[in-house]
Amino acid sequence: MKNIVLTGLLSVFLMTACKKDDQVAEKSLEQQKIEFQAKQLDIEKQKLAIEKEKMVYESQKKADSIVEASKSKATASRNSEPRVITKTRTVYRDRESQSNNNGSYANNDNNSSQGTSQGTTKKKGMSKAAKGTIIGTVGGAAAGAIISKNNRGLGAVIGGVVGGATGYAIGRSGDRKDGRVQPRN
Repeated sequence: MKNIVLTGLLSVFLMTACKKDDQVAEKSLEQQKIEFQAKQLDIEKQKLAIEKEKMVYESQKKADSIVEASKSKATASRNSEPRVITKTRTVYRDRESQSNNNGSYANNDNNSSQGTSQGTTKKKGMSKAAKGTIIGTVGGAAAGAIISKNNRGLGAVIGGVVGGATGYAIGRSGDRKDGRVQPRN
């Protein structure tokens, strides 16, 4: 009989213990649902905050574009007003002195073009003769140093002189063709 009472008590304890576990499990499930809903609410709050920031950004962007448009209109109105711009330019001309042997001005028909400007070409940059001389000297010096195996310094000097003279002659003929230098008569 002791065994039956013990078994009965043990079964009662087990049954109550199982019910408590079920209640604990039900409570924890309810808590998990509540926590999940709280997390969803936090996410929704963050979404709303992002939307608010987006709206503030858009309104600021519109305000900035309005300010920019008003500035561009103001500059356009300033630019449309006529302005007076004055520039002065001084032109210097070479004039040949027209005198005869006595030092007085001659008034014959050959020198009647006293007030007209002469068509001179303006010299710009380095002449082709100068460029040819530089290129020829450097090239000739390099070639002379390479060719002369025994005395490279002497070979460079001789090559530089010959190359410079050749480059000058070629460049001078190019200047004559361009009209920079008057051809020989």
